[in-house]
Amino acid sequence: MKVSLRILLALLSAFAILFAAAAFRAGAQNPPANPRVTWDDPYTVEYYYKVKWGYADEFIRLFRKNHLPVLLEDQRGGRILQISAVRPKFHATEDGRWDYRVTIVYKNVNASHDWPGDEQALLKKMFPDQETFKREEQRRFEILLAHWDLPIVPVKLEQ
Repeated sequence: MKVSLRILLALLSAFAILFAAAAFRAGAQNPPANPRVTWDDPYTVEYYYKVKWGYADEFIRLFRKNHLPVLLEDQRGGRILQISAVRPKFHATEDGRWDYRVTIVYKNVNASHDWPGDEQALLKKMFPDQETFKREEQRRFEILLAHWDLPIVPVKLEQ
């Protein structure tokens, strides 16, 4: 009797695991359950930059010179719908500090991941002096302490 109970429990556990795995796979392949959010809806990502103390002005100058033109080109091509940036007015604690937040609204979730065309060819066309471009991009990342990307989704507040 103990053996058949163990077998029954093992079978039930196996079915539960298989059912959960199938549900997970189905959910990963289908759009979100919220009917107001689909894979074709605009997709927003916040990019946070924490720069070494005293280098924030240099960082944003290099960002504007070398990275913003690429983002604007993506916006002209329709991959990006909106670009904005903010900085805190006052300082925060060191562990929670960030210097710049760049918010990008992509056409959809796929546009946030898929680069249309040959990225290297575009960069060579936009920045013919590749030596200077690479040196300045290297510098931009040398003065960067931390960088993180935070995809955000709308939250329904009304009932």
